[in-house]
Amino acid sequence: EYEALKPGQDAMHLLHLDQPLLEINITPDRGYTLSYRGVAREYHHSTGAAYTDPAVALNEKAPEPADYQPGTPVDIDVEIDDNNPIHGVPGCDRYYARIVKDFNPNAHTPNWMRRRLIRAGMRSISLAVDVTNYVMLDLGQPMHAFDMDTLESCQIIVRRAKDGEKITTLDSKEFTLTPQNLVICDGEKPVALAGVMGGLNSEIKPETTQLLFESAKFARDNIRKTARGLGQNTDASAHYEKGISEYTTELGMARALHLIQELGCGEVVSGTVEEGLPIKPLRVLPFEPAKYNALLGTSVTEEQMLAIFKKLEVEVRDGKDGKELVIPSFRQDLVGRADMAEEVARFFGYDKIPTTLPKGETTTGKLSFKLRIEQKARDIAEYCGFSQGMTYSFESPKV
Repeated sequence: EYEALKPGQDAMHLLHLDQPLLEINITPDRGYTLSYRGVAREYHHSTGAAYTDPAVALNEKAPEPADYQPGTPVDIDVEIDDNNPIHGVPGCDRYYARIVKDFNPNAHTPNWMRRRLIRAGMRSISLAVDVTNYVMLDLGQPMHAFDMDTLESCQIIVRRAKDGEKITTLDSKEFTLTPQNLVICDGEKPVALAGVMGGLNSEIKPETTQLLFESAKFARDNIRKTARGLGQNTDASAHYEKGISEYTTELGMARALHLIQELGCGEVVSGTVEEGLPIKPLRVLPFEPAKYNALLGTSVTEEQMLAIFKKLEVEVRDGKDGKELVIPSFRQDLVGRADMAEEVARFFGYDKIPTTLPKGETTTGKLSFKLRIEQKARDIAEYCGFSQGMTYSFESPKV
């Protein structure tokens, strides 16, 4: 194959890196489209083209104690210590951890995976790291792999950073942290800046043979503030800022381990360590066809709407007060009536929605009881010599 190559040939073509690329812009609420599966799903919904879920099956075999040397970490304990969540929102909803032993340090990333990473703008680093990046591109679930030999103990603690605590990330940058930041610790020291980047002290090295895979769901607001506050915006933080589903978190772990087995580069140790809040049930919304039409100014039939929702993998079921819509886990943007009306509009066709003038009834206006009380209180305060200051809403509390 290589003997047939000639000077002057297009290297990009020979490396299969010259195929067309599709660049898309997404709105902040559609985080699920920050992945190949998400875009494929949208295409499937729009055109009916075939869509397949990722292969995640594992051939698990319980490890025999005789396989391990004394003191070798074969189990892990995970604790989420967030007794003081910011604004009542815990920094970590769910955390999954699994171990891969006897990882082959000489294993190389297959060319098909390298090509997909490169075409997505990422560089191939090592097989373990490439698998986690590939899962993030494939499913939209950021993951991380730790070198277990660098961990002080078999305990992982997810906690708020101590004020002034320091961490050096994989890009060799040192950061001074605050309790606003969430860190992953090995019982002694921070080994990762949660949702942003791993620590340099636990990076995967050429001689690494035991891996700890992490797949977690972190609070989107916390990750956004941490990334912006430290000036450390990464691919992982971009995904977390848009929102990650608890179901995708578990699926991402299964997909990564499936790839490890498929590539034959390590042995997956049985058992998943799972910690966090209970998985929330799927969101249920009432089916309100008349109100959707009122919002849109359309006359879409109930049957047409049900066909649209079926395309979107929204389950329709009978509830106490009529039909209900069960929203799939990956559609975290569908939270109310307006969102469902928007789905009807985009699949029915914006070009089919007629142009109409706004209309409404003319009624006698008057202040509400609350506003009348406020006005009276303002008059009394002014009579007593007080003056009112209307401050800018975007000023800081200090100002």
